Amino acid sequence: MSSTQPAFTLKDLDGAAHSLPEDRYSLICFVKEDCETCNTAAPVLEALHSAYASKVTTVLIAQSGAQNATYAARHALTMPVLDDTACKAAFDWDIESVPSVFWINDEGVVVSKFEGFIRPDWEALAADMSAATALPAAQIDWSALPAWRPGCGSKHLDPAVYDKLRAEVDGSPIRARKIEVAISDDVSEFMFDQGFSDGLPLVPPTPERVMRMLGGTHRDAQDVIATVPPNMGLATVEKIAINAVMAGCKPEYLPVIIAAVEAVCTDEFNIHGVTATTMGAAPVMVINGPIRDRIGMNKGLGALGAGNRANATIGRALRLVVRNVGGAATGGVERSVLGNPMKFTMCFAEHEERSPWPALHVERGFEPEDSVVTVFAMTGGPVHIVDQTSRAPDQIAGSLGLGLEGVFLPKLRNLPVDALLVVCPEHIDTLMREGEYSKERLRDRIQEATMRPLSDMVQDAYSGAGIPPDKAAQMGPEALAQRVPKFAGTEFIHIVVAGSDAGKFSSAFHGWATGEVGSIAVSKKIDLG
Repeated sequence: MSSTQPAFTLKDLDGAAHSLPEDRYSLICFVKEDCETCNTAAPVLEALHSAYASKVTTVLIAQSGAQNATYAARHALTMPVLDDTACKAAFDWDIESVPSVFWINDEGVVVSKFEGFIRPDWEALAADMSAATALPAAQIDWSALPAWRPGCGSKHLDPAVYDKLRAEVDGSPIRARKIEVAISDDVSEFMFDQGFSDGLPLVPPTPERVMRMLGGTHRDAQDVIATVPPNMGLATVEKIAINAVMAGCKPEYLPVIIAAVEAVCTDEFNIHGVTATTMGAAPVMVINGPIRDRIGMNKGLGALGAGNRANATIGRALRLVVRNVGGAATGGVERSVLGNPMKFTMCFAEHEERSPWPALHVERGFEPEDSVVTVFAMTGGPVHIVDQTSRAPDQIAGSLGLGLEGVFLPKLRNLPVDALLVVCPEHIDTLMREGEYSKERLRDRIQEATMRPLSDMVQDAYSGAGIPPDKAAQMGPEALAQRVPKFAGTEFIHIVVAGSDAGKFSSAFHGWATGEVGSIAVSKKIDLG
């Protein structure tokens, strides 16, 4: 009759294979060499083996590798000591500590089990074995043994071991194709050679790392989040997790990346066009809500730069998904003339606490307590806007407007193109020094400060961009004297707050084509379960 416990096949110290006995009493005990309690139990186990070997198979399942032999020699053990260094049997039997004892009858049913060394438990075991086998009691001096001693944690509960075991069991959520790397190959170089990388080293996505990453979300690993252009690859939670591992993310970042993938793969955002344009557009991610602090995102000093793991790796993970799942590799569909450093990563948190305005996600229809990712398609930035001398609100607002004149080209006006303005705290203080200065007023001031006559946009000897001379001649002087702002409407000016309290340097990201022919900013609520 088969046992109610999982089967195993393990080798003893001589290399002989042993399996869980059938139709015979068995005593199974999990041990490890460096556990004091396991060393206390060893002589008792040897005495039980000696007394009942004719009718009971006693085996020790040991977790200490080369030290298993040391353990056996120390206690002159004559029973089989089986090697479970990989801890597969310990995982399958779901133990928590060693020694862990299982007394199993000849029908494969566990009669009793216990952990550690509680003397009454071991005395009861010896009595049960004697009664079941009708053999004399084992000769054990119980008075010389401790009354109670706790066990040690099983090695399989080490996170690195446990996650690897979880990834290998039947029913594992991992379904992605596994690639075997030769022992002589350098894993990092192999991933470069396979084209998985954005040009920087990757973290190898081992099964155990992917399992840990999947622990960051309640979503099923095979849930399809999006279809990713241009190759229309299916971005499952598992595939997103694999790329998050390669990017260097922590598991708690995964919900943010999932929401970002969902956002960029909408028709509105048009990641295919963003990727394929020769202009060099790339997603810029702004994170709002409680998730910012929960995962340690940077919203202050250096928020748009290096040094913060969450900011850097979340943005990179999104780009790797687009590359590895969607197939948008540089030189293929990715045809940017010059490229763009934001194609590596660009992700930051809004400094909501330093902003006098509703946060970006609230402005876009979400609740303040929601955690939200907003993605913009940007071709340039961050470009500094430097004004260290303005003291009046309208002055600093005007400077911010002049700083945006470089979008595409100062000569190009009335553009239906997004811009993302990142206002630093010191500029916020100047804006608010005379009272409330709303986002609407700032946008209007930007438009006012950038008003220029159409005649400034005619092609000339300094620049061939702008209105062709023959068209300008048809328009006439009156039409050319008409003044137009930088942007076709204030709705194209997006404003957030970020940065440290010291320094009067705001920044701007320059957009790509907007609307049906380009990309529209998209916000998605982050599913935190």
